[in-house]
Amino acid sequence: MKRRTLLATAPLALALAPSAQAADFTGFLSGLGARARQQGVPNSIIDQALGGLTPNQRVIHLDGHQPEFTLTWAQYSARVVTEARIRDGQAKRQQLSQVLAAIRTRFGVAADPIMGIWGIETDFGVIQGNFQVIDSLATLAWFRQSPYFGNEAIAAMKIAARGDAPLPRLIGSWAGAMGQPQFMPSVYLTTAVNFTGRGTPNIWTNVPDTMASIANYLHKARWVPGLPSSEPVLIPPGFNAGLAGRQHRLPLARWQALGVHRLANAARLSPTTEASLLLPDGPTGAAYLAYANFESIRRYNPSDLYALAVGELGRSIAA
Repeated sequence: MKRRTLLATAPLALALAPSAQAADFTGFLSGLGARARQQGVPNSIIDQALGGLTPNQRVIHLDGHQPEFTLTWAQYSARVVTEARIRDGQAKRQQLSQVLAAIRTRFGVAADPIMGIWGIETDFGVIQGNFQVIDSLATLAWFRQSPYFGNEAIAAMKIAARGDAPLPRLIGSWAGAMGQPQFMPSVYLTTAVNFTGRGTPNIWTNVPDTMASIANYLHKARWVPGLPSSEPVLIPPGFNAGLAGRQHRLPLARWQALGVHRLANAARLSPTTEASLLLPDGPTGAAYLAYANFESIRRYNPSDLYALAVGELGRSIAA
């Protein structure tokens, strides 16, 4: 998700001696607390959130050791769209069918993308991360000299200040993404849903809230009801690969006239429906048509492979 996009430049903090680092971090926290106070966060929350923090060396290590290679689509899909994940998703979809139907009625988002995102983000809530979110965000804001992460730390304090969740519950990834849908704090504040109508949104342990929050995110990203995000297709030998790419959109009928073959179980769509052709591993690899909803998923995470995997997992669970 764009919420977790990190910079790759070497931070100035790396050059500081340990004692200077500590002093610099203390001064940074003081400024961060002042900014939070100006935005209405109570002193009690600020003190609890920032008191006693030191730079989280594990976060710094992980930030400096992100993968430096790009997986092929074949490698990535084999890693995230697994048989075990499909089986788990099928069981959960069956158990939650009534909730998913109600979510579809309210937000216009079908089960497939919800299950796909939920499964890839946290393995259906099993792997949410075990970092204190404000600890991670404050460390990254200081280490990266990043206003973005500083603003997210303040957003996390606002979640606690308005009583949605106590600070100890704000647990997530090393980069600050929280709960089962892996929302950044600012996304939680604008998008999380209390679907049952009781209390406040709970994206950590409440499954209906989690799925409804994912649906609301996609709804706000202009999800089109009844339209898939992508679908696998076949292309003829010698197909002009120069026609591929997200920015090159043609009506479905035009793609079919060019030899793109839709599979027997493809959704019924108007011939005028616009789509792009994606060849993530080149003209000899798998081929997909991507529709407008593909861009809605890319709002969640701006990666073509991620959006394709969400579609693939969602379809496999529904099969």
